[in-house]
Amino acid sequence: MTAISSEPITYTQPFDCDNHYYEKLDAFTRHLDPRFAERGIEVVKRGKHTVLLAGGQLFEFVPNPTFDPIIVPGCQDLLFRGEVPDGVDPRSLMKVEPLHPAYQDRDARSAVVAEQGLSGVVLFPTLGCGVEEALRHDIPALTASLSAFNTWLDEDWGYSYRGRIFAAPMLSFAEPDAAVREIDRLIERGVRVVSVRPAPVPIGAGRSRSFGHEAYDQVWAKLAEANIPVGFHLGDSGYSRFAAAWGAPDRFRPFKDHNVLAGIVVADRAIHDTVASLVVDGVFHRHPALRVASIENGSDWVHTLIKRLRKQANQTPKAFHEDPAETIRRHVWIAPYYEEDIRKLADVIGVDRVLFGSDWPHGEGLATPVDFTAELDRFDSTDIDRIMRTNALDFLGIDH
Repeated sequence: MTAISSEPITYTQPFDCDNHYYEKLDAFTRHLDPRFAERGIEVVKRGKHTVLLAGGQLFEFVPNPTFDPIIVPGCQDLLFRGEVPDGVDPRSLMKVEPLHPAYQDRDARSAVVAEQGLSGVVLFPTLGCGVEEALRHDIPALTASLSAFNTWLDEDWGYSYRGRIFAAPMLSFAEPDAAVREIDRLIERGVRVVSVRPAPVPIGAGRSRSFGHEAYDQVWAKLAEANIPVGFHLGDSGYSRFAAAWGAPDRFRPFKDHNVLAGIVVADRAIHDTVASLVVDGVFHRHPALRVASIENGSDWVHTLIKRLRKQANQTPKAFHEDPAETIRRHVWIAPYYEEDIRKLADVIGVDRVLFGSDWPHGEGLATPVDFTAELDRFDSTDIDRIMRTNALDFLGIDH
């Protein structure tokens, strides 16, 4: 394994905006206020198996919370490209391996990042992407759990480790005052980016509201003032409730209860609706320095959203301060799925807003992150460098 250099990082190689770790079992419990021990995430042994509870209910966002064994990076590439050969059972593409140290140890991961030819990576949660939905009915427990998780994240990974690993702590808007206090705490620890769930903001009693509600202006203002961008990463946005209206399961359980119709009904609606709420409800107008990115949500939704926003702007022009497409181009970066039409995306939002993300080490991502370059054959060398490197640095506010 490559030794970790003590030399200062120079960001001349690709920068991956979508990497993941696999959480340790105590990620949500190590620093949790004991008052919430039975209301947050609990680790329970059932015979030979380890399961998680969220608010006392079985939490199945990941089938094996020990992550050992774990899926082989990139093994489902053909499945997500839609290129499974005739006669091949898609389930046969699933391969597993023992848990690698680089999935849970920052020094091992830093060495792997260097071996992969990357300048740096942004790390997002795996199991954590389902927690806000699981605890949305108990906002105090949700807030305490995410704050405890962020302390674990800083302790085990660091928000900016050796200038190579940038772990994104999770932020919920469910309790705005608490969110502002959490941001202040993260600023003191040198955070570079936060992870926010693309979903309506829970407010208790089964209700929710838009990110553009005035109650959240203090949170957006704090992020903009601190120059901290937001990564809206794919996760459980609670949209299974909409699929349930069509007879699908009302909970998102990966690798279980797969419902084809639900995949079509829900698809990329959560990120589509999230960005719509930011534009329509004037978040970017009130906070012009704000930067957000869509991570692992694909990009096909962008074209539909812009079409819909422009039609609405034509019908109700007083509701918009400018062409909504311009608002998106100014404030929103997008990491497309590697199998999509990236040229089409760049033509719509500008090549300087397209990010490279591999989803490593997940099975649906790329086995070798820099192979993303092979999907950029319709770009010149300058634009390839933007997509693979400098756009990420601009989004994170890193000099280059």
